[in-house]
Amino acid sequence: MPEKDNLSILILDDEPSFNEELVEFIDSLGYKVRAEEKPHSALEYLKENVIDILILDIKLPQMSGIEVLKIVHNEFPDLEVIMVTGHGDMETVIEALRLGAIDFLKKPFRHLDIKLAIERTRKYLYLSRKLKRVENQSSLLSRELQKRVEYDLIGHSASLRQVYELAMTSAQFGNSNVLVTGESGSGKEIIARLIHYASPRKDNNFCPVNCSAIPDSLLESEFFGHKKGSFTGAISDRKGYFELADQGTIFLDEIGDMPIELQAKLLRAIESKKIKKIGDQKEYRYDFRIISATNRNVNDLVKSNSFRLDLLHRLNTIEIFIPPLRQRIEDIKPLVEYFTTSLAGQMNLPRPEFSEAALNKLKKYSFPGNVRELKNLIERAFILNKGKELRPEHFLLSTTDELVDSAELADMGNLNLDEHEKKLIMLALEKNLYNQQKTADDLGISRHSLSRRLKKFELVPENQ
Repeated sequence: MPEKDNLSILILDDEPSFNEELVEFIDSLGYKVRAEEKPHSALEYLKENVIDILILDIKLPQMSGIEVLKIVHNEFPDLEVIMVTGHGDMETVIEALRLGAIDFLKKPFRHLDIKLAIERTRKYLYLSRKLKRVENQSSLLSRELQKRVEYDLIGHSASLRQVYELAMTSAQFGNSNVLVTGESGSGKEIIARLIHYASPRKDNNFCPVNCSAIPDSLLESEFFGHKKGSFTGAISDRKGYFELADQGTIFLDEIGDMPIELQAKLLRAIESKKIKKIGDQKEYRYDFRIISATNRNVNDLVKSNSFRLDLLHRLNTIEIFIPPLRQRIEDIKPLVEYFTTSLAGQMNLPRPEFSEAALNKLKKYSFPGNVRELKNLIERAFILNKGKELRPEHFLLSTTDELVDSAELADMGNLNLDEHEKKLIMLALEKNLYNQQKTADDLGISRHSLSRRLKKFELVPENQ
């Protein structure tokens, strides 16, 4: 609550004796106080000083207190007004309150009455200003979110605008689950965060979970939580992701890699909104929204019996597909401009020119790593070139895509998603001499995720 010595009060009354007595009393309460006898001088003072509370008489020379109140309401909207009068009737009281007066006292009043009126107004000011700060912070968060969205959704393509508009529409339906699909590096998590922070759930947790990065033995504990002593190593109670996401959003990334046995438990949790922790017989009810994402074709997963159809229906109320960067070439130039400007600011170096030849080289590249890969390519070229002009030779397109010639690309276009993925993994393994960490880095996935795929496709690297 505002301290008394930080609260300023102005009295506007044409009775000198009344002003003198009231100033002395309010000053004794610890407030900053001043009195004026004429409206024009009081309004001039308000223009030059920050005042919190105006104690305003209705009967005044030059203009009435109601007229002063109208001016204050328009020109000083943050100023709270306590009306006082010895001649007020009910119509005047109603008019004053309608114009924004916060309190009304009839003369003669006791010192205790004005003290209580000031205290009530002080509390109101505190709550009002606190609410405004919260709103401003929320607005700031929205602006920051917008900057992040602009960062990852920079581009002019119609397909990207459609993604943004669908995400914003989805955000308004806070109980509907959303499935975001698209290749690695295309910005699926950013879309998920956009949906959460633009939704009614924005004031609660956003819990991202990489389903492929959690060892199978810990998946159930991570999602549902456990009680102390429920298994070896459970040295304390642990909250699961569903509990942490209560009233908020849980983001399930790489949902296609979730083991089939856990999918059944996830389905029950979605349907009942009830969670049972490991080692606990009690069920707990939580309210959460699920946004899931995958770079795989979930319909193919369903056909191969590695993903439950009933779970897909629960997760896929709304589907948002993010097109790969190679399908929206017109977005490459604005992304390049953004990344070079951003890096120049971060590294305190001049913004390099980007040659047309370099831009054309990037436009012909298929970007298996999408926007994430483009950013990494520009950052590497920027650092090695120290802010000078960026030319084609500064971009070493050494990912798996460069290993595939045009004929191979044509052949791969006829493959289904799993075959395409298997082919890319094989090429990446060969390029990196079967170093799995380098291969995972090249593919833009985690080491654990790569291991899952090697097992799935029965790819046992040589010399392993």
